[in-house]
Amino acid sequence: MKPHFKGAILMVFMLASAGLTLVIKPTHRLADQKPSVTLEKMIPTSFGNWREIQQSTQQIVNPQEQQMLNELYSQTLSKTFINPAGYRVMLSVAYGGDQSRDLGVHRPEVCYVAQGFQLLSKEKVLLQIGDIKVPAMRMQTRLGSRNEPVTYWIRVGDRIVRGNIELGFARLFYGVQGQIADGLLFRVSSIDTDSTTAFVIQEKFASDLANAVQEADRPSILGAARLLSKQ
Repeated sequence: MKPHFKGAILMVFMLASAGLTLVIKPTHRLADQKPSVTLEKMIPTSFGNWREIQQSTQQIVNPQEQQMLNELYSQTLSKTFINPAGYRVMLSVAYGGDQSRDLGVHRPEVCYVAQGFQLLSKEKVLLQIGDIKVPAMRMQTRLGSRNEPVTYWIRVGDRIVRGNIELGFARLFYGVQGQIADGLLFRVSSIDTDSTTAFVIQEKFASDLANAVQEADRPSILGAARLLSKQ
């Protein structure tokens, strides 16, 4: 999509959203109608060939970013996992019960750049998670000599979204129904100069983790992606 056309779509959407907020004020929280989310209980400490390790030096969050995360999300979880080959994958999951515009998810491309990383590339992809396709975003980032490929997706209500336009339409979809959607950010990354290998491993990691999560908790991670036609 050409930048000027994309910008025009964003402008139209912003004006439409602004107009609707004057007429409709969402009051019904979807989070109150769903089973409660507890990230620590949801995410297993070992699954497939992966096990959790104590790793405090690889993830970087500056104080300003941490304060923003605390304001946006009611729960955050960060863990590092390792496989028998010694490959490490960093997992970050954040959940918030209110995905209105003021309290919406903080997209990783914004977060990484705010921490000093270069955003080298990003692309929309479909990940094979079990027997379904999940829309996701892949990014290549770098901070000095640290190369960190990143894979993530965002759930808003029952929808998986990528980028500002999809995120905006999801908010609009729930807002016109008077609903306040909850949301979850699922992000995996690894320190690897070979991004192709990293992305393959990250996809397998995400699939193994999603399959290991209890059936009742999978909608919290995958939303309605589980209903997508199998390809």
